[in-house]
Amino acid sequence: MRIAVLAGGVGGARFLLGVRDVARRDGHEVDAIVNVGDDAWLAGLRITPDLDSIMYALAGVNDAERGWGRAGETERVAGELAAWGVGWPWFTLGDLDLGAHIARTSWLRDGVPLGQAARRLAARWDLGVTLRPASDDAFETWVVTDEGELHFQEWWTRHRAALTARAFVQRGTAAPGEGVLEAIAEADVILLAPSNPVVSIGAILAVRGIREAIGGATAPVVGLSPVVGGAVLRGMADACLTAIGVATAADAVAAHYGARRDGGLLDAWLVDEADAALVPGIEAGGIRARALPLILRDDASRSAIATAAIAAALG
Repeated sequence: MRIAVLAGGVGGARFLLGVRDVARRDGHEVDAIVNVGDDAWLAGLRITPDLDSIMYALAGVNDAERGWGRAGETERVAGELAAWGVGWPWFTLGDLDLGAHIARTSWLRDGVPLGQAARRLAARWDLGVTLRPASDDAFETWVVTDEGELHFQEWWTRHRAALTARAFVQRGTAAPGEGVLEAIAEADVILLAPSNPVVSIGAILAVRGIREAIGGATAPVVGLSPVVGGAVLRGMADACLTAIGVATAADAVAAHYGARRDGGLLDAWLVDEADAALVPGIEAGGIRARALPLILRDDASRSAIATAAIAAALG
């Protein structure tokens, strides 16, 4: 069986660990279609935060405490860059992480597409998942605020989403990355990870043709709520949802994605046990729903949640 997962950020990385475990156990293939809206040029290097976070997590070399970057990281080069006033002082590049950025940028400047560069980097480890950037093109997310437009990284990392967002826009024109549409068309199951619905999953769906491909796919589509009991578990996704007029609630996010019968994306939606009371309303909207423990705490919980998501697709 072939499984396609739309993912971004820490939530996407943790969910993919569970999907990978199930895939290895049952002999499935996994394609991760990864957000590129967070990407940026910094100090002459192409930075791809979501691709890297997912790659490091699957490789087992990530900093699990911070949720991003490499374990055992040092920051000597960042100190030198700061001394020269180069880069963003609020966005630190670790020394080990810089190795990936330098290699990627070198390949990109040689004409290698981003997807191929990502797979070259990933080939160093046995990830058990094929990483596919949503697009090989630059398609960066910018945030409209009362103070002007900011790159998503500045709004998120420097300001911690404290500036009220009025809208999120993608700059650039993006075609789907290599193999992305094929992965969707050939999938037996399509999963939407519990990633930020606006700037992770939403940015993937904004790439030309991807939303339409998922809507028209023969595979069932199952999403996992990133909201538990009316609160996000990590990051500032609530600020993103508020900006687009969606309540921070599991049923509101399901309605945002929409039921496939009405031209939306979802066949089924998983919510946490804390939101079990919302299940009837979600199902009344044409989306099958199930409540179960949904917090990705450890290997066992990640595998159990991935197994439930696949079962919801097939059942």
